[in-house]
Amino acid sequence: MTGEEKTIAGRKVDTMRCAIVCVIVMLFVSQVLAGDEAYKLGPDSMRRDGVPKGTVTKDVWHSNIFPGTVRDYWVYVPAQYDEKKSACVMVFQDGQAYVNETGDFRVPVVFDNLIHQGEMPVTVGIFINPGRLEDAKDAKKGSNRSFEYDTLSDQYARFLMEEILPEVGKKYTLTDDPDCRAICGISSGGICAFTVAWQRPHAFRKVLSHVGSFTNIRGGHVYPSLIRSTPPKPIRVFLQDGSNDVDNQFGNWWLANLQMESALKFKHYDYQFVGGTGKHSGKHGGAILPDSLRWLWRAAAPKASSK
Repeated sequence: MTGEEKTIAGRKVDTMRCAIVCVIVMLFVSQVLAGDEAYKLGPDSMRRDGVPKGTVTKDVWHSNIFPGTVRDYWVYVPAQYDEKKSACVMVFQDGQAYVNETGDFRVPVVFDNLIHQGEMPVTVGIFINPGRLEDAKDAKKGSNRSFEYDTLSDQYARFLMEEILPEVGKKYTLTDDPDCRAICGISSGGICAFTVAWQRPHAFRKVLSHVGSFTNIRGGHVYPSLIRSTPPKPIRVFLQDGSNDVDNQFGNWWLANLQMESALKFKHYDYQFVGGTGKHSGKHGGAILPDSLRWLWRAAAPKASSK
């Protein structure tokens, strides 16, 4: 082989190497974009000049419904709140994740913007952490989260209705209209939100679930069949999940949420399912939170009553 032929052959090899590298980079980028990095917060999740800012206060609750547990909770009150009128209510499980203004969801910021724009009613937000056993020395072993959130009984609904709502109601005028009450959660908190509305549709009729754990942690995988075999309940449901969600011994989260969607569609529920490529996190849910809330609260002008 002549020197010129070697040079040409070398250039071909370099070109092939470059092409291979480009393909590898493209595959890597596609995998990155297929995860949480594809989702970014929009302007409705950012502070804006001229938008009245609500207040957030923190407190602690010792529960009787869940004996021996204590938990932190926060209450958001919009600037437009009028004590002479009944405000709508939205409850959030894993409250600290939702109330954090630098996290994935930034609910107080989103509430401020949407309420100011007239795209959701004047709403008091209640952000509740899962309970922890007061006498537990180990924080992880002392968590009561799975028992409270993944159990399909009415215990958590009673906890809200008999303890938290009356307590917050001592300070603020809250509605008792179920169409003006919403509940939201992520992962096990998502199935918990659905369970509350399923158990007490006369009290909560709006559900927002992020990467909900409709899997067999404590029997939650039965919901699709229950939905199909039970007369429709007057609840509105928004589900979000990603195809890269968890797959483990309890089930496949993505498939479980698809089953939920199919069952809700079969029974003609007022529902929305937004699927993506995200993982088991709040990235996707946070990015679409403003639009999720617009959909959830649509045609739900505040039914404020003078007191």
